[in-house]
Amino acid sequence: MDFLAIGDTTVDEFIFLKDARVTCDVDDENCTIALKWADKIPFDRAVTVAGVGNAANAAVAAARLGLATGFLADIGADRLGDDVVAALSGNGVSLEHVRRHAGIPTNHHYVLSYDSERTILVRHEAYPYEFPAALPPPKTLYLSSLAHGTEAYHEALARYLAAEPGIRFVFQPGTFQMSMGKELLAPLYARANLFICNKEEAERILGTGPDQEIRTLLAALKALGPETVIITDGRNGAYSFDGAAALFVPLYPDPRPPFERTGAGDAFASTVAVALTLGKPLQEALRWGPINSMSVVQKIGAQEGLLPRAELERYLAEAPPSYQVEPL
Repeated sequence: MDFLAIGDTTVDEFIFLKDARVTCDVDDENCTIALKWADKIPFDRAVTVAGVGNAANAAVAAARLGLATGFLADIGADRLGDDVVAALSGNGVSLEHVRRHAGIPTNHHYVLSYDSERTILVRHEAYPYEFPAALPPPKTLYLSSLAHGTEAYHEALARYLAAEPGIRFVFQPGTFQMSMGKELLAPLYARANLFICNKEEAERILGTGPDQEIRTLLAALKALGPETVIITDGRNGAYSFDGAAALFVPLYPDPRPPFERTGAGDAFASTVAVALTLGKPLQEALRWGPINSMSVVQKIGAQEGLLPRAELERYLAEAPPSYQVEPL
């Protein structure tokens, strides 16, 4: 197997709001959305998307880009679980390592979408997580968001990776993994060939205040042991550091204003990981990532816009001269 993604999956229900108020601070950050309390709130429409979540999105991205891809996760033996199986298998993702549990629902999240941004209401079910005793080593193992109560699971994964040094390990942490602390997950940080997070997540992981310099964050994350670190910073692009060279890649130009931003970070991270799995050098892999992000934000949800390899390479060939990886 070329690419194995590990993490929770869910069914996302997008609710497109018509009437809301968004308030931000002077830097257009720390925004809040307000709805009228104790009233009936009209909405435009609702769309349900199954088989999503950080790791599931990465699996679909890898499969569409041509890798033999599998997914390791726990879901419910219910109708929503059936929808997850249909969605992922329909995208060519192997579900050999997906476990289904009677009596435990499949994760179901609600996405409040307004003016191209979104707020997600999340609930992670308590599955009896158990890392497989015998797992054939993939070329690349991609770990992302898992729920609370998975400390022993992470320890078992760390032991597995220590025994399989030939696996390229990519770590894109989720909320709970960040809250576990860098000390508890030190073996995973140190084992990572590629570690990816956004700027706010880097500050949370490192315990710094906001508005840290990118160079400082890159160096501090690299000190945790990953071979290469990438930090994304929204519309400001993304930055990498491998201990020798720090690089910057801008956003790929949007053909029109973004429609909905869910999954842009997952698309970037997984596409860079796929390019590296295919043997591309880091500079070229960094140019792949923003193209899939650009495509994803033109569609509803995190997966509809994920590109096949031929189409991604067409965008790459047609990129404007300014779309280059540069030293930071």
